[in-house]
Amino acid sequence: MATIAVTDESFEAEVLNAGKPVLLDFWAPWCGPCKMIGPVLEEIAGERDDIVIAKMNIDENPETPTRFGVRSIPTLLIFKGGEPVATTLGAKPKAALSQWINSAI
Repeated sequence: MATIAVTDESFEAEVLNAGKPVLLDFWAPWCGPCKMIGPVLEEIAGERDDIVIAKMNIDENPETPTRFGVRSIPTLLIFKGGEPVATTLGAKPKAALSQWINSAI
């Protein structure tokens, strides 16, 4: 499975009402660390079917990042049952991200 793009409009349906946990990556095209973490998230999305990996461009979708207090990017939030249960900031290696995901879900 590939990552999905989420907007302010689709956030509730795609993230809050998802049938399984969702990792939401808040990113922007001009962000260097976001470019580094993007391929890692794509790889994880291709390997796992127990979590949805979603990306939200904060430049195009200002409401949701503001709602969750996102102050720097990349910010990754894991949602379970419509609630944020884990947060991490910055680019991390795949092993660290996988461990973080496993501990949160």
